[in-house]
Amino acid sequence: MPGKNILVERKDKIGFITLNRPEKRNTFNVPFAKELNSALWELEREDDIRVIIIKAAGEHFSTGIALDEFKDKNASEYQEFIHLMDEHNHTIARMKKLVISSVKGYAIANGAGLAYASDFTIAAEDAKFGTTAINLGLICLGPAVPLSRLVGRKKILELILTGDIISAQEAEKLGLVNQVVPSEELEEKTMEWAEKFAQKSPLALQIGKRGIYQMQDLPYHQAIDYMGELFASLCMSQDAKEGVQAFLEKRKPLWKKH
Repeated sequence: MPGKNILVERKDKIGFITLNRPEKRNTFNVPFAKELNSALWELEREDDIRVIIIKAAGEHFSTGIALDEFKDKNASEYQEFIHLMDEHNHTIARMKKLVISSVKGYAIANGAGLAYASDFTIAAEDAKFGTTAINLGLICLGPAVPLSRLVGRKKILELILTGDIISAQEAEKLGLVNQVVPSEELEEKTMEWAEKFAQKSPLALQIGKRGIYQMQDLPYHQAIDYMGELFASLCMSQDAKEGVQAFLEKRKPLWKKH
């Protein structure tokens, strides 16, 4: 269950996860990682929640894994530890619900990975992103995976192997961020995105997310056929019938819970 490191709130159809280690720049340690993953699954299971926002207490989104976590482990312990640090990357991709990261300050190393793994990222204009572990003799291989679904190989190599920090504006140009907004408008703009999705058919959003994630692993023609199968299944749903009927009757649709 989420605890003091991760706070969970709900408002209307939107769930909020707050990274709550501001005194440590929201760095990942074992309890933090476990609570984050637990919070994601908790909100995923709640029928009334349509969209999830990940935000941060304090000045920074997250500056990665706490360095003292790397001490005194054997090989199997390191493997177990790194799997836990990367678990949110698996979880977000497997969830049916949309996840939006609202980024301010630094999103570094595992913090950048969390922002890249989210379905959408809204960033304050002064936010900074970087996969910086290379500068410490380590390497951001976990964050490299969601990054690889967003940019090409040359840019992945550049970002991961230089450890350079980039601006929110450059991140937006690369497709790592959906929108850059003035810092004082970050919460408002993130809510606008969440509320937009909360008004749409939950089933259509679920099928859309599933299809877009899975088609990336398929050959071109197979992907087209797979997406067609998903669309055909959606056409048979009550939400599809309701959406068309509501449009014809010039009224707002009443979506089913999914």
